[in-house]
Amino acid sequence: MAPRRAAALRGGEQSLREHLVDAAVRLMERRGVAGLTVRDIAREAGVADGVLYNHFADKEELLAHALHAHVRAVEVAFDDAVPQPGDGTLAGNLRAWLDRALALHAAILPALAGLTTQPKLLARLADLPALPAGDPGVRADFADYLRAEQRLGRVAATASPEAAATLLVGVCHDLVLGRLFGPVDAPRGPTPELVAALVDTLLRGVAAADAD
Repeated sequence: MAPRRAAALRGGEQSLREHLVDAAVRLMERRGVAGLTVRDIAREAGVADGVLYNHFADKEELLAHALHAHVRAVEVAFDDAVPQPGDGTLAGNLRAWLDRALALHAAILPALAGLTTQPKLLARLADLPALPAGDPGVRADFADYLRAEQRLGRVAATASPEAAATLLVGVCHDLVLGRLFGPVDAPRGPTPELVAALVDTLLRGVAAADAD
């Protein structure tokens, strides 16, 4: 291994392939995937530009693996934030689920900025297993939680867990993407009052008692 390549690794604890993925993850977290070049990634990793092609077919394959690594790391970081069915109060649990979903989206979505304009990267992602977190994971996990609460009698049998989970994800998209693409002086997150109102609306619905 060349001295420059050897110096880039942390005491031999990582393979060079893993080191390149980590470098790409750091760049994505700061800048998103749009506009990243092979040279950018090589400089972040401290290796020659051509080293990437010894381990990946192209830049897009590396970025696809980096996206997976980033999403997995975010998901693991929030594993302990999920309340269990039957624990605590339903309102408190809904607040915890909403807080977790907002935090997940806030950590993941910036790295995905510009992804829809990169068909080659999207194709590389399609060749990999489905992303382990993000919308599909949040939606499915929250729906499963609500179904478990239904079995315990704490959620109405007539409620749709899938619809509630879709609303939760939609709220996250609206609040997080609005922050990403809004004015630079936009609020950094939803106010506690808005979060409380969202939880109350999800818990109680919007219809009056005598409404059709």
